[in-house]
Order: sequence, then C-alpha cells, then structure tokens
Amino acid sequence: MSLKNMANEEIKNDSIEINAEEKANEEILNAELRKLEKEKEEYLDGWKRAKAELINYKKEETERLQELVRFGNSDLIRDLLIVLDSFDLGLATLDTDKESPAMKGFYMIRSQFEDVLKKRGLERVRISTGQMFDPMIHDAAIVVDSDLPENTIIEEVERGYTLNGRLLRPSRVKVARKKSAES
Repeated sequence: MSLKNMANEEIKNDSIEINAEEKANEEILNAELRKLEKEKEEYLDGWKRAKAELINYKKEETERLQELVRFGNSDLIRDLLIVLDSFDLGLATLDTDKESPAMKGFYMIRSQFEDVLKKRGLERVRISTGQMFDPMIHDAAIVVDSDLPENTIIEEVERGYTLNGRLLRPSRVKVARKKSAES
C-alpha cells in the first residue's frame, strides 16, 4: 500500500472515530436535553399549580372578608334588638294619646332606629296567624290546645329577624296543638 493510501486510510479511520465520538456526544446531549425538558415541564406544572392555588386562596379570602363585613356586626345588632324590643314594650305600656306630639316623637325615633338596622341588612321575619310552624325560622315559645290545625301559628310572641338573608333570631311564636280528647 502506498503512503498516500495509508494516509487516506488513517484519515478515514480518524473520521470514523470522530463521527463515533460526535454520535456519542450527540446522544449524551440529547439525553441531557430530554432530562432538562422533563425538569422544565415539572417546574412549569408546579408553578401552574402554585399559581392556581394562590388564585383560589385569594378568592376564598375575598369571600371570607365579604362574609365578615356582612355578618361581623351581628352580635351588636342582636344586642340592639333587645333594646328595640324593650322600646316596643315601653311604647305598648304608655297610656297616652297615640296622636300626641310626644308619642309621635317616640314612634319616629323607633322608626329611625329600625331604618338604621335595615340599612345594615336587618329584615323582619314576617309571621301571620294561621301560618304553619317552621322550625327553621320559628321557635315554639308556647304550645296550646286549639281548634286550629296542628302546628299552626296562633300568635307571635317575639319578632324574628334575618341579617343579610341569614337567620339572626328566630320568631318566638305560640303554636296550636290538637285539643286532647280529655278536654
């Protein structure tokens, strides 16, 4: 073999070795690239989950704060209802002329008081005689024998109220029960 052929053969062998090395390096690089892409997807998925959790947390906290604003004063309003009840009892016991300026003033004060509470979301639970007793909004203060159908409301003993649609205080009512055969 000539020197030239030997040189060409050596160059060919070197070229094959270089190609083999390049292929091995390329495979290593591709494997590393796949590994890094997998890590990237895992990090991206984790970031997306964390972002979604943060959005949900913010939404839940906003709802919780809105709930707190709507019902945070419920204890105060419940206490003021006791004062309103006492005011009503006081008005009912007065024997004076309902058309007198003093009485009109008292009724105006009561009306203002009730209007302030309404602005804060307070609503009266409406009760009518003959309405069926509902334990979700009524409290049976007294049960009496009656000719009316069983569980019929006879009278409202104490007014009930809702605050922003939620029951704050049930209406205390007198409820009918069938007269016993002994009566």
